[in-house]
Amino acid sequence: MFRVLVFICFAFISPTGSDSGGSNLMASEKVNKKKKTKIDLNHWKLTLPIGKPLEISPPGILDYATNEIIKPYMFDDEERGGLAFYTEPKNSTANSKYSRTELREQIKPGSNSVNWTFAQGGVMKGSLAMDKVSKNENGKYHKVIVMQIHGRLTNAQRDLIGKKDNDAPPILKIYWQDGKIRVKTKQLKDLNASDIEMLHKDSWEDDDGFTFDERVDFRKFKLEVQANDGELVVILNNNEFKVYENVHFEKWGVFENYFKAGNYLQTRDAGAFAKVNFFSLEVKH
Repeated sequence: MFRVLVFICFAFISPTGSDSGGSNLMASEKVNKKKKTKIDLNHWKLTLPIGKPLEISPPGILDYATNEIIKPYMFDDEERGGLAFYTEPKNSTANSKYSRTELREQIKPGSNSVNWTFAQGGVMKGSLAMDKVSKNENGKYHKVIVMQIHGRLTNAQRDLIGKKDNDAPPILKIYWQDGKIRVKTKQLKDLNASDIEMLHKDSWEDDDGFTFDERVDFRKFKLEVQANDGELVVILNNNEFKVYENVHFEKWGVFENYFKAGNYLQTRDAGAFAKVNFFSLEVKH
């Protein structure tokens, strides 16, 4: 049975009290104050760009509105509406050099061990907007990953290849990049790789990527991700579709997966930042 995980919204608090405007800032469009949206975070774990980094699972995440640690990075946006994810280069996760304020799906609240396969399938839908983002020294906006499908090794697979953790590559990364939505997936370097060889991260590489035609800029837009056995579909604004159905996705069936959504800033530049607002987010299996 499909299960609705969350409908959420996103907001922003300016970092360190300093002026975040100027040439490195695109301000969001001015709108009237919005009502807060009821949020169900019972099936999400939050990663913050502080600590080692800091991770907060249910039930702790449910108190985000009053938690002084969470509030600078995830909170209700009183102006634009939605729930904002704010991040800046601070501490990163063990398998990435970049910082994030991001939700990680937990089918079983508080546990990372229960996930899903492409054979079981899953759908993630979201309505969101890039609200603010910094620019690099060349005047281009920094890239931000707003949605992902991440792979995971089972404990048996982890032990089989002698890894210390369960981390596997992300099969899907969806970027906000220069006002457009760009998608990257993984492909096997060697299609003749054995089932065991495929479990190693270095057996996979990024494809060339795909960029949707429509410009979303700083406007609200909709994304839908449909994962099925050997197939992946990404839909922008119910209008443009990118369908992946090939041998690489058939091979990917070896992994477990989980959805991610939020603000994964792709830079370590000093003074960089991004704020992403989610107005709705729904996951079904």
